[in-house]
Amino acid sequence: MLLSARKLCRSFGANQVLFDVDLDLQAGEVHALLGENGAGKSTLVKILAGYLPPTSGEVLVDGSQRHYRSSGEAEADGVVMIHQELALAEQLSVEENIFLGRELRRGMFLDRRAMREQSRATLEELETDVDPRARVKDLSTSDQQMVEIAKAITRDVRVLIMDEPTATLTENEVKVLFALINRLRQRDVAIVYISHKLREIEQIADRVTVLRDGYLVDSGPMAGRSKEELARLMVGREIHEMYPPRTQLAADAPVVLEARDIVVPGAVKQASFTLRRGEVLGFGGIVGAGRTALIEAVLGLRGKSAGQVLRNGQPVVLRNLRDAVHQRIAYLTEDRKGKGLVLNMDLRSNVTLLNLRAHCHPLIDRRLEEQAFQQAIQRFDIRLRTAVRTAAELSGGNQQKLLLAKVMSIDPEVVIINEPTRGIDVGTKHQIYHFIHELTEAGCSVILISSEMGELIGLSHRVAVMCAGVLTGVLEDEQINEQEIMQYASGIKGVGADEQRYG
Repeated sequence: MLLSARKLCRSFGANQVLFDVDLDLQAGEVHALLGENGAGKSTLVKILAGYLPPTSGEVLVDGSQRHYRSSGEAEADGVVMIHQELALAEQLSVEENIFLGRELRRGMFLDRRAMREQSRATLEELETDVDPRARVKDLSTSDQQMVEIAKAITRDVRVLIMDEPTATLTENEVKVLFALINRLRQRDVAIVYISHKLREIEQIADRVTVLRDGYLVDSGPMAGRSKEELARLMVGREIHEMYPPRTQLAADAPVVLEARDIVVPGAVKQASFTLRRGEVLGFGGIVGAGRTALIEAVLGLRGKSAGQVLRNGQPVVLRNLRDAVHQRIAYLTEDRKGKGLVLNMDLRSNVTLLNLRAHCHPLIDRRLEEQAFQQAIQRFDIRLRTAVRTAAELSGGNQQKLLLAKVMSIDPEVVIINEPTRGIDVGTKHQIYHFIHELTEAGCSVILISSEMGELIGLSHRVAVMCAGVLTGVLEDEQINEQEIMQYASGIKGVGADEQRYG
């Protein structure tokens, strides 16, 4: 037994978020830690890794009690954490991030050659072509995640805590990560693996512990457990149908949004698509295929783009998000913390920010704002267990619901949702899927960008697939299956297939 937690409790003021939680980590095992957003998972692992002290209870390493005052003390014991929210210094290079705080020296000077060579070797082990000299701010999100993993495994790690490590990784990068986990397992490293992707848990976990509302509800071997059983333990109820039935489209459903020959230099090559009233149009493809660039160009968020956009058959010019809002088009960004919410702002102000004029007479009417906020809490089931003051204090799932409330405040007719369930628990996923169904039932049209194959297949009327900036095809009916989508996403089929195959 490398590390144990005994009756850990943690309170933030009067709000208790962990209640007498036990956890045992054995050498050479992958121990999955599951629970809904707000269940207490992040609080628990932050205590184990020295970022938070427990209110009561104890942490033991090799059978001896520890009282960590910082993450540095935990790392000295070999307990290392990879955060869900990347903890990188964006202005520094990759190699500087990997060795930040424990730089290699030659006498009085930094040994940059040794740090570069070790960084390169670690990145090669992760099968990524990231240049150790590159600035982190210039990397894609998935490459930044690989740098975060490289940073962790260069330490003398005995217990590795991974919080949603695959949230931004491509399918191939996930395979590389799982191979790395198996090598670490063979070196007797204990791994705590937090993920809402139950298929991953089936593949990688030896044991599983489930938290719900701060309490430990189950712990034991993974063998013999189904995804359905884990989902029930997490949410405390049966989830019979994850995806609601699709709304039946009218044969004469009009086109409400059309994009013609959209070009984004270096990202999108003359892509065109249509969206009909009441339709969910999915966008599939691997990370970096150009899906977000295409949609952001349509919305006027990519400055050097070209092409034409039509709204209800009439040409429109969208130069920024304000123009899109004027056309009753709402955009829910994939980056809820960086671009969607103002984290240090109170919840009420976040909800009304996009439609602030509706709450001004002429000054902001706080009563109207509060009324809109209370309606949002009810409509989107935003769960506030305490007197939360800012958006930063909410769990990931409740932040996503708050962002939904914000974009829906403009009463849109077209809703564009980018990665709606990234880092979201199974219960909240279920709620968001049914909300999308309610939107289409009410006549709204939805563009759904997702890297989750199940979401595209389970929710979309049609799926537009992109590969290397080319919209390779739009799939319908029986074509919407995993094999077809992957063949178009890899360029084997569809527009530009020969170019994709032979360069």
